[in-house]
Order: sequence, then C-alpha cells, then structure tokens
Amino acid sequence: MENFWEYLQNLTDAKSILSNGGFALLLLVVYAETGLFFGFFLPGDYLLFLAGILTAAGIIHVPIYILVPSLILAAVLGNFTGYWFGYRTGPMLFKRKDSWFFKKRYVTVAEEFYAKYGGTSLILGRFFPIVRTFAPIFAGIVKVDLKKFSLYNFVGGIAWVTTLTLAGYFLGRRFPQLKDYLQYVVLGLIIITTIPLIVAYVRRRLNDQQES
Repeated sequence: MENFWEYLQNLTDAKSILSNGGFALLLLVVYAETGLFFGFFLPGDYLLFLAGILTAAGIIHVPIYILVPSLILAAVLGNFTGYWFGYRTGPMLFKRKDSWFFKKRYVTVAEEFYAKYGGTSLILGRFFPIVRTFAPIFAGIVKVDLKKFSLYNFVGGIAWVTTLTLAGYFLGRRFPQLKDYLQYVVLGLIIITTIPLIVAYVRRRLNDQQES
C-alpha cells in the first residue's frame, strides 16, 4: 500500500508530470490517448483535470484561453488519427495477436459501446478509459461517414476537454489548497472513471452466465 501511495505521489508531482514536460507533453498525451491504439493506458482524464488546477495555481504558465483550445485541437486530431488507422487496417485489427500494447478485447469493448450508443458513443466514449482510445478506431473500421464522424469528434472533444479542464481550473481558483492534495484528487478520479467499466464488465459476465 505504501508503494502504491508513493506511486500516486510521484504520478501527481506537478514538476515531474507537467512542469518538466510542460505544455507540449500535455498535448502529446491527449493526442496519443485519443488516437493511437497503444495510448490506452495514458492518464488523459486526470491530466486534463490537473492541468486546470495547476493553471489556476500558476504552475502551468499557459493562459486558460490558450490551454483549452489547444487541448481540444489535440483531442480532435487524435480521434482523426484513430479513425484513419482503423479505416486503413480494417478487420485485420481483429486478427492481430494480443500484446502488451494491444488486446483484441479492447476493440470489442469499443464495438459493443458503439452498438449500444451509435454515433453518440464517440461523444460519450470520451469520458471512459479504453473506449476513448478505441471508439474512433472502430469507427474507422466500420467506415462511419466522415462528415458524421467529424461532427461527433468535434462535439466530443470540446465536451471532454472543457468539462474536465475548466472543472479543475475553477475548483483550483476556488480552493487554491487543492494543489497540495493532488494524490487524493487523482485517486478519486481513477475510482470514478473505473467504476463504469467494472459495472459493464460485471453485467457482461452475468449475461454470459445466463445465456450459458
């Protein structure tokens, strides 16, 4: 437990995450997690939230009116990259062998999410780990109309970035002491974003047992 807590403290150290890598690192993480199949493990959700808090605290020296549009652009370009990748690879992706960077079940999760919510999965999926990475890839595989995909991409990118980044920013302005408790903030965000995936997994297992 002590090692886990130490990991969280290192993970949320502003100097090691955002101050050292800076603005460019933040944009790269958001782009990679929303468009590259090996970026599913990146911490997009809480980095957006932390970016808002750290900007409010003056630790990230980028104005909020530049930070938010830049992050939206990175998220949108990431999804376009994922769509292009899925469009070019197609069903071959399902035949790819599992590795540390890629597992076929991740595409299956995105497929089920898309089957349930349709095009809006590209908006809702922004707020769920793994789905956020693989939903645009699956959209490319099934060749969703590019105009429709673009609309969902922009709406989803704007909603995801503004919700989390501005929430962190205004909370940071209202409660400046939050920057001293980032490990608690990260732990809470990990729990919140993981619960829906756990619930979905449990429901799927129960359905499989009932069918068998």
